Amino acid sequence: MRHGKKINHLGRTASHRKAMLANMATSLIKHKRITTTLAKAKALRQYVEPLITKSKEDTTHSRRTVFSYLQDKEAVTILFREISEKVANRPGGYTRIIKLENRLGDNSEMAFIELVDYNEVYKKDGVATERKSTRRRGGKRKADAGATETVVAEPVEVESPAASEEAVAEATDVQENTTETEETPKEDKKED
Repeated sequence: MRHGKKINHLGRTASHRKAMLANMATSLIKHKRITTTLAKAKALRQYVEPLITKSKEDTTHSRRTVFSYLQDKEAVTILFREISEKVANRPGGYTRIIKLENRLGDNSEMAFIELVDYNEVYKKDGVATERKSTRRRGGKRKADAGATETVVAEPVEVESPAASEEAVAEATDVQENTTETEETPKEDKKED
């Protein structure tokens, strides 16, 4: 029985698992997002988050400790220069796992794991997070129950059908003129 054994061995030996997690952590640090199976993503999160926490303190000892896990100088440099600055105020939870559709070959659960601070879609300060307010019918108002509000609708300008027909006619005239100019040089060449 496996009571209290919390590590997922991922069907690999200890050395294979250690090398695989080191490679995946290096790829995550370099590319900020990777796609893998759900089980590997959960194992990678447990592996890489302590390393990111260690990178907040930029000392020789912490760099050597992280290098002993990653075995990649470039990844360690990126981690201590770029990533540690972005996660300086975050108390934990540096990665996010989002489930994807199952893999076609073996129906394995897939997910991508990413660094939270590098996703522009979910960022609070970015432009992408500004959402338009939705308009729903019959919703409750936040105004006081006793107060009534009057809404004045502004007149909306509507184009007449004649104006839109004129615009279509102009567009077709322009298109006919361009086709005539393209055909005239060909006719001149034939006459010579």
